[in-house]
Amino acid sequence: MITLYHCMNARSFRVLWTLEELQLPYELKILPFPPRVHARDYLQINPLGTIPLMIDGDTRMTESAAICEYLSTRYGPSPLAVGPDEPCYGTFLNFLHFGEATLTFPQAIVLRYSRLEPPERRLPQAVEDYARWFLGRLRAVEAIVSRSDYVCADRFTAADISVGYAFLLSQFNGLSERLPDAVRSYWDRLQARDGFRRADAAQKSAAKAAGISENF
Repeated sequence: MITLYHCMNARSFRVLWTLEELQLPYELKILPFPPRVHARDYLQINPLGTIPLMIDGDTRMTESAAICEYLSTRYGPSPLAVGPDEPCYGTFLNFLHFGEATLTFPQAIVLRYSRLEPPERRLPQAVEDYARWFLGRLRAVEAIVSRSDYVCADRFTAADISVGYAFLLSQFNGLSERLPDAVRSYWDRLQARDGFRRADAAQKSAAKAAGISENF
């Protein structure tokens, strides 16, 4: 049984979404955010205190995009993975990591210094600078999804899960209203997927049972 340690709407949602797309059995352990502060016992399981942590037998992984790739290939063949023999393999890998390294990182800065830090430590200039960084990098996604339903391979893949999570995060830091129209339409398509809806329902049910807020 795969075990996923998760916080509401955190990066671990990528993994939860992938599990639901693949319809794999899993155990979901939901924690308050950030767990290194509000669930100190978690540090005994994951000394980094970060989310996600996925355990699959002897395999332990903490990087969300890497876990999506692992699940898509380890439990494949699956259309979520793009193989080395496919023309879009490079594009797949690029957007799989682009979703985290380029689209999620700057938003984490925006969220931290606009909402999570106490008022005296908030940094409006950093918030605006990193918001502009995020919005500028969206051009790479906009150029593709303005003419295609998905970012590569003419199908929904784990790269869309990685990129799509960035737009989920944008709903909590004030950037969702600034998404270009083509990107907003793409995000609407992703949210309409049964796998996304099941993942969202699963995290909400677990949060309610644990008495955890649905927001950051």
